[in-house]
Amino acid sequence: MKTQLKEHIFLIGFMGVGKTATSHALSKLSGAKEFDTDQMIVKQEHKSIPDIFAEEGEEYFRQRETEILTRLRDLEPGIISCGGGMVMREVNVDKMKEQGKIVLLTATPETIYEHVKDSTNRPLLNGNMNIPYITKMMEARESKYRAAADIVIETDGCTPKQVAQKLLEKYAQIG
Repeated sequence: MKTQLKEHIFLIGFMGVGKTATSHALSKLSGAKEFDTDQMIVKQEHKSIPDIFAEEGEEYFRQRETEILTRLRDLEPGIISCGGGMVMREVNVDKMKEQGKIVLLTATPETIYEHVKDSTNRPLLNGNMNIPYITKMMEARESKYRAAADIVIETDGCTPKQVAQKLLEKYAQIG
């Protein structure tokens, strides 16, 4: 039986935690459409995220994230996979809270490293692709992630489908 969403579900968490894979699994289980904010920005800007960071800067990219959240307000309830830094701006958290529930996906720095170590599409890790740096970045963002989250789900050792099932159970409890 498909779970009908009454509002958006925003997936947040550090890069490489499994937001996109969980979004795909959640879409299959719920029948809801999925949206990836990073991909929406890439399509809108006609350039990759590393190119946006290099040519326009991080602040420009963060402003595009805020604009995407405004556009999502007009769409039917779906699953929104957010860029890792989305909750760093308070305005973004406010927009997400107005439109749905925020789900924080967590994992250890070691798990994150395993997921991102071969990626060239992580501008904030360029030249710093190592567990100590990932740990430092995660710690710097942790309080913002936790403050924004309505639901927290540990992903270590779980398949995306298992994470999606846990999410739907918790969502039904607070829905």
